[in-house]
Parts: sequence; structure tokens; C-alpha cells
Amino acid sequence: MPALSPTMEMGTLVTWNVEVGEEVSAGDSLGEIETDKATMSFDAAEDGYVAKLLVDAGTADIVLGTPVVVMCEEEEDIAAFAGFVPEAAPTSAPAAAEPAPAAPAPTPAAPTPAPTAAPVAAQASGDRIFASPLAKKLAAEAGIQLDLLAASGQGGRVTKADVEVYMEALANAPAAAVAPSAAAADAGAAASTSGSWTDIPLTNVRKIIASRLLESKTTIPHYYLSVDVNVDELMAVRSELNAVADGKYKLSVNDFIIKASALAMKDVPEVNSSWMDTFVREHHTVDISVAVSTENGLITPIVFDSNLKGLATINENVRDLATRARDGALAPAEFQGGTFTISNLGMFGIKNFSAIINPPQSCILAVGTSEKRVVPDETSENGLGVATMMSVTLSCDHRVVDGAVGAQWLQSFKSYCENPMKMLL
Repeated sequence: MPALSPTMEMGTLVTWNVEVGEEVSAGDSLGEIETDKATMSFDAAEDGYVAKLLVDAGTADIVLGTPVVVMCEEEEDIAAFAGFVPEAAPTSAPAAAEPAPAAPAPTPAAPTPAPTAAPVAAQASGDRIFASPLAKKLAAEAGIQLDLLAASGQGGRVTKADVEVYMEALANAPAAAVAPSAAAADAGAAASTSGSWTDIPLTNVRKIIASRLLESKTTIPHYYLSVDVNVDELMAVRSELNAVADGKYKLSVNDFIIKASALAMKDVPEVNSSWMDTFVREHHTVDISVAVSTENGLITPIVFDSNLKGLATINENVRDLATRARDGALAPAEFQGGTFTISNLGMFGIKNFSAIINPPQSCILAVGTSEKRVVPDETSENGLGVATMMSVTLSCDHRVVDGAVGAQWLQSFKSYCENPMKMLL
């Protein structure tokens, strides 16, 4: 079991992409491994032949370094490893990384309708079907649309087993029985619930999120600074830029927030620092991590050198990273590291919140929604006016960022947001 991320301690062997006796070249995908961050390809380090698979697909919590596959250089040596047993056998018990389908597979004696898409909200979100890489490959080769398949994986994920069950049903059922069946969907939904609750197995991603957040909240001395930002001018500039974009881009408020944060980091470099136990490391690059919610949990892809990029480039980076994050297609270097994090819940109507710091970073910015509010206005007759206000809260590690420093950073951030033309200089 290889280490596919710096914080990975164990992994789940989701599926094998090879069989015993198969010849592979260096770089070929041997299988898919779920790490503490994402599901990633496990590639061959050199040319050779697969002599024996030591771990079944679906085995969870495999400790790093545990033997999982035997490779040999010559094809004639494969037979010699048929009875091979490693000294340190896998210490974990098989888990349902790719659980059995909710409904039993049809048999030739009693043909049944092909499996249909179970009513799982996560699968249908945004009209995008979630599926494992091997499931996508098998479905594409068989010419099967993913939206026809029952999703037995966690969070409505189509698995290899779902494709195989559908193909078997297709071979044994009459043509009229291949259409989606509401009864089959209802049976699939009921099978996942027992009594008055449903127990959902923890993924490696959810386990590590729980561990790191608990560590952060209990070991880092958090304090919080909040400020209201007038974004009327920002909204106006955004509209003007989008109007002349000619379809090349569509800037979001979050793009401006990323840019303003990056520029404020250069103004107040103490915030762009990390606690390293025996010293504080002040970073010379501004790499903004952007919190993205996926079916497996939270992940923070990075917009590198954010202070050096224009708004259109930041927009392009974020859209690409968010899409690949939800597809589990990010490379480790794209979500490991970062010097500052932004978590934006404004699109959900959240007015304000306090986020938990992502160590070893020293700060995280929580962004709320923008709303019209009555504000003082010296130019009006009654002294009042209406403005679009956005509330933000900066969570700081007091070991690194003192209160005055955090306040200076927020002042700089607010200045850029309220005078967005400064971002374009």
C-alpha cells in the first residue's frame, strides 16, 4: 500500500484494474485506492507481470506498507507465486468500498428487470452521475448510460458491481424489461435502511476530516475577527467586466474575494505564515486553498500564486479545480499545501459563521452572503441609505497572528473589496 498523500496512514483498495497474469508497463493503473483525500490511481512502478493479488477489492483500512500485489519480471515466473503468502498479511478486514447491489442479480431461470437508478440525491445532483473510474470504463465499453444504473456506492456512486449486474440482467431479461422500474428503485431504497435509522460506513476521507478538525479545534488557540464589507462597487465592477467578457468568462464574487485576500496577504505577510512547532514559517508565495464540498467530504484545492493572477485566470482555475475535485480527479499537489483558506457559504444564504483553521495554516476566512442593509449615509436627507453588505469572519491562530495583525489584514481585505479597481492595478 503506497503513500499517496502526506497525511495518509491507511487506504482502501477500491478496485483492481488488472488480473493475475496480465502484462503491465510502468505507469499503467493497477487499481484505484481511496486515500484520506480522494480516490486515486495506483500505478505500476516498472514493467512486469501481475503474479498475485494479495488483497481483495473493497478491503478497507490497509496500513501503509502492507503488501497488496506481487509483480515479477518474467511471465514464466508467475506460477511460482501461486501459493505465496506475505510475512505481514493485511491487518484490516474487508469493507464494502464497493458494496453489493441493493437488489439481487437476475438469474437465467427467473429473468427480472435490469437495475435502475436508485433515488439517491447525491447521484443526480446537477445532472452529473457519480461513478468509480472502472465503472465508467466498463459502462463506456458496453455502451451503457450511467443514468440507467442502480447506484449502490456511498453517496449514490455507481460501482463496478452495478455495471456488471446491469449487464447480466441485460443478457437474461427480455427487451421490454430493460426500461427503468419504479418498483425496483423503491426496493433499492428500502434495502439501505434498517428500522428507524441508516448506518453509513465512514470513508477514509471522512475519518481524516474528523481527526484533523478535532486536532485543529483542540490544539490551536482560535480567535475570531468579523467585519462588514460594502460590496456595491465590487458588484458594479463585476457586472461591467462580465458584460464585456463575450462568453470567455463569468466572474463570481468569490473570484474577487480570492484576489482581495491574496493582495491583503502581501500587505500583511504575517498572516501568510504557518506554525511549525519550533518556529514560524512566513511564506513568500500566496497559495489560496478554496473549500469545495464533494460527495466524500470537504477538499481544499489550491489557486497557486493568487496575487499574481488576474480575475479571469482565477475564475478559470477555480472552476476547473472544483469540477475535478467533485470527480475525484485532482492530483495530490493540487490540494496539498496552501498558505490560506477561504470557505464561502454565502450561496446558501448563511449570514456569518466561524470556520476551523486548516493546519499548518494560521488563518481561514469565512464568507457569508451579501444582502441589502440600511446603513448611515451623510449625503441623504435623513442620514440613512441602503447598501449591499457582506459579513466575513477571520479565524486566526493566536500563536502566529496577534489580534492587531489580524485586524490589519481585515482592513486591507476590506479596502480591496470596497475599492475593487485597486485589484486591477
